[in-house]
Amino acid sequence: MGVTEFEQFAGNARPRLQRALVARYGIEIGVEATSDAMTYAWEHWARVSAMDNVLGYLWRVAQTSVRRHHRWNTRPTYPAERVHDAGPDRIELPPALWKLRPDVRVALLLVHGYEWPYDEVAALLDVPLSTVRNHVHRGLKKLRAELEER
Repeated sequence: MGVTEFEQFAGNARPRLQRALVARYGIEIGVEATSDAMTYAWEHWARVSAMDNVLGYLWRVAQTSVRRHHRWNTRPTYPAERVHDAGPDRIELPPALWKLRPDVRVALLLVHGYEWPYDEVAALLDVPLSTVRNHVHRGLKKLRAELEER
């Protein structure tokens, strides 16, 4: 049996969407929101597939899913860092990331953590390219300041 158009789309889009949602909401909520968005895409594929920015639309579907379930006040959890050196100079990246505004954290993680091009991040978040650049710049500046304090 051949791969359907939706399966091909989902194979590429699901991991990208999930990375963005985990960056925004943490592991548990991000994974569940990804499933909700992909389920929605499957159920409405005829309409969704005709859209110009399908990934951006599913980003908004996932955000609605999170709000609908009243989980936005839950603190995100991130994967545990590998500990190579438990000394005093060890960098605590997840707590520093948590201190960033969610939109800044998402842009920063997608650009530098997952190597997304700026224009793809802008399309996903439905913001101008200059906004993504500003978020990344400000996020790096705040991360540096936070990590230097430690």
